[in-house]
Amino acid sequence: MTMTGLERILTTLKHQEPDRVPHLDAVDPGVREQILPGKSEEDFIEYIDMDAAIVHYTYFTRYDTLDEAKHLARDQWGSIVKFTSELLPHPIGPVLKEEKDIDTYQPPDPDEEWRYEIIEKLVKRFKGQRAIIPTLPDIWNVVKDFFMGDVWYFTAMIENPEFIQQVSKIPLEFYLKFIKNCVDAGADIIWVHGDWAGTKYPMVSPKLTEKLIAPYLKKLVDYTHSLGLYCWKHTDGNIWPVKDILLNTGIDALHPIDPAACLDMAVAKAEIGDKVCLMGNVSCVDVLPNGTAEEIRQATKECIRKGGKGGGFICTSSNSIHSGVPGENYVTFVKAIHEFGKYPLMLD
Repeated sequence: MTMTGLERILTTLKHQEPDRVPHLDAVDPGVREQILPGKSEEDFIEYIDMDAAIVHYTYFTRYDTLDEAKHLARDQWGSIVKFTSELLPHPIGPVLKEEKDIDTYQPPDPDEEWRYEIIEKLVKRFKGQRAIIPTLPDIWNVVKDFFMGDVWYFTAMIENPEFIQQVSKIPLEFYLKFIKNCVDAGADIIWVHGDWAGTKYPMVSPKLTEKLIAPYLKKLVDYTHSLGLYCWKHTDGNIWPVKDILLNTGIDALHPIDPAACLDMAVAKAEIGDKVCLMGNVSCVDVLPNGTAEEIRQATKECIRKGGKGGGFICTSSNSIHSGVPGENYVTFVKAIHEFGKYPLMLD
């Protein structure tokens, strides 16, 4: 029996085998345009038969232009960001300059109705057919990037962790309300984005990760679960030294088991595949941008072979389908998932 995309994803999250391995990815607008010129993102999702409609968290914020020529804007937190050709703006000016600034800080309003119009739009088109998945940034990334800046944040982890905990309450309260509003608007799954690691090591020691990063993710996960939804986590990098801390937050899926950090899907399946749904991990660094059609097919087949047995696996790129991935390569990737991902798998 052919499943809907939503059924496919929910089945694999229960560590059962659906009709085929699910697929989803964030796809750069330029790549979409190569494949389906002149059409909307919703049209593209349907055309490529993606199992979910992902709403990146930048859709839920607005920016006030500060200098159009220099591509500078102020984001919803009050920090200064610089836009480039990529989707995410780069933070360059945190909103807090000193500790006392927190006393007069006014946070944005998570209840503004415009934030959820895109979810309502997707509900009308896809509800019950494809999973509707809004994303939000990890709390520690918000505090580090937009409130304090890297130097102050990492210094304060040692010298003044209580201040980090105080600041973290601001985006935490915002995103708890945001999650509730997303659920009320019709979301099916919540996905928290934000890297915990670089390619070689975690960004923070296990001790400080457990103290200052993980508790806020756990609060997001617990609240999402209390509303009856699954909660996923994205983090690039070598998260293996802190993987148990990450899993103890209760996340239901982990993306992307980063091959650039030498993480192997077969190892992940053996060590944590019974605890969390695995997502990934066809490389968007080399295979998807530069591989031949046959190389993409074989990489996809191998990824499914390593991760797909017994369900609990969603086939994606190793991060996203960024602007450097040719449209024809992405189409080859999706077709390979549909070909090799049919259950029961015949890949051994």
